[in-house]
Amino acid sequence: MIAGFIGLGAMGAPMAGHLAARGLLGVVDNRTRSKAEALAAQLGVRAAASHADFAGCNVVALCVSMDADVLQQVEALAAVLKPGAVVVDHSTVSVDTAKRAQALLAARGIGFVDAPVSGGVEGARNGKLSVMAGGNAADLEIARPALEAYAARITHMGGTGAGQATKAVNQVLVAGINEAVCEGLALGEKLGLDPEKLLPTLMAGAAGNWFLEKRGATMLAGQFTPGFKCGHLLKDLRIVQGMARDAGIRASVIDLALADYAELVQRGEADADTSALILLKR
Repeated sequence: MIAGFIGLGAMGAPMAGHLAARGLLGVVDNRTRSKAEALAAQLGVRAAASHADFAGCNVVALCVSMDADVLQQVEALAAVLKPGAVVVDHSTVSVDTAKRAQALLAARGIGFVDAPVSGGVEGARNGKLSVMAGGNAADLEIARPALEAYAARITHMGGTGAGQATKAVNQVLVAGINEAVCEGLALGEKLGLDPEKLLPTLMAGAAGNWFLEKRGATMLAGQFTPGFKCGHLLKDLRIVQGMARDAGIRASVIDLALADYAELVQRGEADADTSALILLKR
């Protein structure tokens, strides 16, 4: 297999690194070319001068920011990849975007898997991401050796768009947990509780969760180095809000979290970790 990787941000760069470590990575690309060139030199692979440099890849993974970025990349790759190749999209986008991408590639005989991930920057660095995949099972099997380089779990959730639908559910839970943890810890501060006793006590009981474990101490210390940025969660929640509206569910958690993260972004905290939510709760 020869894999390509497009989008070398906080998640994409370590994911590409895991591919290189397994000898699977051939070429990388990024909106900021200097970043692609630097990582390519570090990993001993090529930095793409154009999308034509991906022509020899069996699998190309995307990890970009917006729906429009995904469609732009897919259109360019559709013109150069060979039939039988597979594009895997790790971005968080709408189900509709996933279906449009699949149709564009299918017209050229190229497979597509919508495969958003969960696990944050830590999961990407450690190669322990959870991949929620939608699309044709045969296409997923072609891509599987690449995904296994950075995933602890790969689950085929169903047809095209099922991966993005699963990520939407994931983001509702993430946002709700963030709200509860930040509000609870802000209350703990006001009540004068010792964080060195509070955090392990909470983690030992029913309130224990990933966000509390990974971000509890840092947020209480006023440290908001991003694992997942406020601006990115806000973008995801806007997608999820539309899906929830179409589904007809009561979406009070989504609505609250979206309003809170919009306020944080307006305050200039777009690039801060999502645990910066405690700033509002205080």
